[in-house]
Amino acid sequence: MGNELHDILNSSQRIVFFGGAGVSTASGIPDYRSKGGLYDTANQLSPEQMLSRTYFMNNTKEFYDFYRGNMLHLDAEPNGAHYALAKLEDQDKLIAVVTQNIDELHQKAGSKRVYELHGSVWRNYCMDCGKPYDVRDIAEGKEIPRCECGGIIKPDVVLYEEQLDDDVMSGALSAIASADTLIVGGTSLAVYPAAGLVRYFGGGNLILINQSPTDYDRLATLVIRESIDAVLSEVVGL
Repeated sequence: MGNELHDILNSSQRIVFFGGAGVSTASGIPDYRSKGGLYDTANQLSPEQMLSRTYFMNNTKEFYDFYRGNMLHLDAEPNGAHYALAKLEDQDKLIAVVTQNIDELHQKAGSKRVYELHGSVWRNYCMDCGKPYDVRDIAEGKEIPRCECGGIIKPDVVLYEEQLDDDVMSGALSAIASADTLIVGGTSLAVYPAAGLVRYFGGGNLILINQSPTDYDRLATLVIRESIDAVLSEVVGL
């Protein structure tokens, strides 16, 4: 399968990568739905409830207790998958990364054109005056983080019940629609509307790299059930 993927990448000119939580597991960031992931370890309320707009507004202190303990992995470093994708972009083969992750590891590895569908933990802002704040202002506190104006500081992360950013969605959709090869990796394609972006791909090669099945497997040119970190590192030649 590695040779087949290598040949497809060599013949492609407009590759887009669409990834999820599984891309960052090799960097020590737990994913959501596998054993030991966020959905497996959370107690009481579900992650969908605790990471919802309603919970944030009504239980802000509890939200931040959960958020600090489960969503911030500030010491994580990019892994081979991140670096392989940055290398493909440097080779003018990969035109965009579309990610559901909020860790900015793609940018840290060197990727320049990244569409963050769900935002980033590294960006934060006051809900009243809009002043930006560093993530450390949230991570190092124990109470509700507040701006000097008194407003609550909110992560620039798309919570459940919130809409995705129109400009980010438009850019991601345009990139996927113009791709000749779409690599989907580390995602179950179960979270909508983000997962629905795959439907806009009309190119020749749909590559799925995921350790569990997805609803799109039957439509794929190639399905690989291995670690995306290992696969891309080997094929791209890091």
